[in-house]
Parts: sequence; structure tokens; C-alpha cells
Amino acid sequence: MVDNPPQLEPRYAGFWLRLGASVIDVVILLAIIAPIEIAVYGREYPALAMAGKTLAVDFWTQLVLPLLAMIVLWRYRSATPGLMLMSARIVDAETLAPATIGKLTLRAVVLLLMWLLFIPLIGVLWIAFDKRKQGWHDKAAKTVVIRSADD
Repeated sequence: MVDNPPQLEPRYAGFWLRLGASVIDVVILLAIIAPIEIAVYGREYPALAMAGKTLAVDFWTQLVLPLLAMIVLWRYRSATPGLMLMSARIVDAETLAPATIGKLTLRAVVLLLMWLLFIPLIGVLWIAFDKRKQGWHDKAAKTVVIRSADD
């Protein structure tokens, strides 16, 4: 009879690591979005944006496309570029296997709703106090963010 080795608890990615990953992701997004916005509106973009005249393009470049890119990266790389640089990945909370597209979409929608409802601070700060370092979006989607075993 073969003994089964004890299952080790995964190394959950904590608040500061995930915050650092998010900052990296935002910088990358800005480097992509800003040239697009300036190409469409020129140097007048900031003034036009303040006047509410850029909403159609802003909706696509600042919301829809980044959200889709995030879901695709989560699905095929289990991480955004920031999480990849931090050697962390998003997985199913129960199996630790890559999360399904349904779970990842739910995770993105809950994260988006938290930002739109101006409650990200609570839902994301929850990561710092949760045993498994899950934010509300992780809990809703039943996902966790874990560190690679070789780090």
C-alpha cells in the first residue's frame, strides 16, 4: 500500500503582493490606453474628457477591452502581467486547478461592480484579513490567488 503524502496548504498571495501586481497592470494599461485616446482625440483629450465628450471611446478603451483582456489573460495564463511578474496565479479555490471561464467571468463582473459601486476598498482590503487571502470577488467566484511553489 502506498502512503499518500499530506497535502500542503498553498501559499496564498497576500494583499501587498496583489496590490503591487495591480499597480503594474494599471501602468501597462495606461501605456496602451493613453496613445489610443490621444490618437483619437489629439492633445485636446483631457479637456474633452472633462467635458464628457469622450465617453463612447472611453467606454471601450477603459472598460470593455481591458475587462475582456483581463478575462482572456486569467483564462489562458491564470494571471495578469502583474501577477505573472509576482509569480502568482488565479486558480479554483477547491481544486487549485485553472479556474473555468465561468468563474473567471463572475470574478471580473463582481470586481467591476465593486469598483462601480465605490466599495472596492472594503472588498479588496478583505484580502489582508482573510485566511485564504480572498477578496469578495474571489469568494463570489470561488477562486484563490496562489504563489508558485518555487518562490
